[in-house]
Amino acid sequence: VLSLRIGIGFTFIYAAISSFLNPTSWVGFFPPFLISMFSQNILTVFSVYEIALGLWLFSNNRIYYAAILSALTTAGIIIFNFGAMDIVFRDIAIFFSCIALAVLTKTN
Repeated sequence: VLSLRIGIGFTFIYAAISSFLNPTSWVGFFPPFLISMFSQNILTVFSVYEIALGLWLFSNNRIYYAAILSALTTAGIIIFNFGAMDIVFRDIAIFFSCIALAVLTKTN
């Protein structure tokens, strides 16, 4: 469970920091309708969200919910970028890692 939390959390935080450093490389992953609705500020907001989600995974607090939110976020990335499968295929492994983390941390 610890390795899943670290791996998924690192992925979100890395992507967020990278998008702050090189936003032109990342803004293209957002669907055009979201950019037209929110302008390029959406990248900043999403990056802050990703950092918060990564830190939540590191915190070991209510991890089941963090894992579900991570899976939903990753699913959205995959769905909205399905045409870029040469790049996004890695997100499928991250998605299933999020699902595994949710299953492993679910309390009955």
